[in-house]
Amino acid sequence: MKPRTVLIASVAAMLAQGAFAQDIQKQSVNDELRARLPKEIVDAGKMTTVNNGSFPPYEIVTGTDLSGATKDISDAIGQLLGIEIGHASVAGLPALLSGIDSGRYQFAMGPVGDYPDRQKSNDFVDWVREYVVFAVQKGNPAGITSLDTACGKRIAVMSGGSAEKVIKEQSEKCVGDGKPAVEVQSFTDQPSSILAVRSKRSDAFFSSQAPLTYFVQQANGQLELAAVGKPNGFKDIYQGAVVPKGSPLGEVLRDSFKILMDNGTYAAIMKKWGLENNMIDKPGINQGQ
Repeated sequence: MKPRTVLIASVAAMLAQGAFAQDIQKQSVNDELRARLPKEIVDAGKMTTVNNGSFPPYEIVTGTDLSGATKDISDAIGQLLGIEIGHASVAGLPALLSGIDSGRYQFAMGPVGDYPDRQKSNDFVDWVREYVVFAVQKGNPAGITSLDTACGKRIAVMSGGSAEKVIKEQSEKCVGDGKPAVEVQSFTDQPSSILAVRSKRSDAFFSSQAPLTYFVQQANGQLELAAVGKPNGFKDIYQGAVVPKGSPLGEVLRDSFKILMDNGTYAAIMKKWGLENNMIDKPGINQGQ
């Protein structure tokens, strides 16, 4: 096994141990919701949700196994609908979206960032709010305190994600202001991105605050967060499940989340994984602006 592969596997194993054991109540089948599922899903008795690798503490992929808040949410919704929800992994967000659009996968539980440009091709069932910050080496030696201070720095991002778009726009702004461009380093998964910072190949990883908080907690004091509490190029960020445009599955998932929020299961799962600050009061479809 190559050294880099060993490092990523070690990080994944470490992340999988991050949440403490906690019982989540089992759901009873909701016949009204089940009746609204597309016939082909009911006939198959299952559907497949796709992820694009580890996005802790939501999605923690170790080999072929998935754990995290998304897995617990998927299990609860599967129980509500009386079907089995399986999980598949692909490399990168573009592959995730194309897999849904082609019908290879029924949906992605995500959470995936809900933005107007993405709403043109897909519907988003929002179930969390998020913020985008930087994970940096302890002591923040590169001095990254805001998006504007990223000029001339080596910034890791997830390939195809919204943070990649924002940091590339910032790089253009840097050049326009007579400053050095941002060296944008795009990776297909979270572990590779965070390892680039830990190994000092990147000055920072620009991504969602929830997974970065999780990585920082697991880094034994080697990392910290930077530019917290600032917009960093984003408006209010909603993230959620992704379904094909106009699919009836979107409203079924939204109403499933309503039930889980009303009966306390959603809160129990989010608190189990340290995501209290990312909870929303009610789910919605295409709330991103």
